[in-house]
Formats: sequence, C-alpha cells, structure tokens
Amino acid sequence: MKTQAFIDDVSQRLTELLAKTPAADFEKNARALLMSLFAKVNLVTREEFDAQMKVLARTREKLAELEARVADRENPKR
Repeated sequence: MKTQAFIDDVSQRLTELLAKTPAADFEKNARALLMSLFAKVNLVTREEFDAQMKVLARTREKLAELEARVADRENPKR
C-alpha cells in the first residue's frame, strides 16, 4: 500500500509541475491548431460520425418500410 501511495504522490506532483510549465500551453495550442486543421479538411469527430451512422441506419429502415408499403399498394392481394 505504501508503494502505491508513493507512486500516486509522485504522479500528482509531476502533473502539477507540468501544468505550470509551457508544456501545458503547448498542448492546448497544439490541440486548437489540430482541431482547426481538421475542420478545414472536413474531418469529423468519432462522436459526430457515430451519430450520423445512427441517423443513416434509421433512415434506411424507414426507406425499407416505405418501399414495402408502396409495393403492397402497387400489387394488391387478390
């Protein structure tokens, strides 16, 4: 247990130390730059992609239902 507490303490101290250095600013600026670049080349996030895949799946299901209804009306059962 003491070893884990020591590791946690060192990790916390290193995190605090890095937060006070220019490295933290560099990370923020790099992230903003990359997001800007991705927006310009029309890339989307995984979340946006997944959401659109769900919309597409629902649209395909609805289209299949509508096609079946049209087919039933065009070929009524006798």
